[in-house]
Amino acid sequence: MADEALFLLLHNEMVAGVYKSAEQGEVENGRCITKLENMGFRVGQGLIERFTKDTARFKDELDIMKFICKDFWTTVFKKQIDNLRTNHQGIYVLQDNKFRLLTQMSAGKQYLEHASKANFR
Repeated sequence: MADEALFLLLHNEMVAGVYKSAEQGEVENGRCITKLENMGFRVGQGLIERFTKDTARFKDELDIMKFICKDFWTTVFKKQIDNLRTNHQGIYVLQDNKFRLLTQMSAGKQYLEHASKANFR
């Protein structure tokens, strides 16, 4: 439980620090979002490499998605994905109804201003 609290505090401080640098004019808003995305990508890639180093090679995309939804998500977030959807053309949508890194942000209206400015792809 203490590890989870420390992780959440670290995550919140990282996001706040990057946005604070944008507000102070050190970096423009689009670049701070890219910086956060890059940090998340590197951390996720490192975790996946560590978790899969002793497993057999995946046969197809479906095996990869099953691993992410069951094993990876359970290890990192202590719960399975709530829903996995696909269009059977290589597009997968993972749904977590209580994603703990966003639940605090979504509870307050003060984050709506930042969300509307974000350039989501």
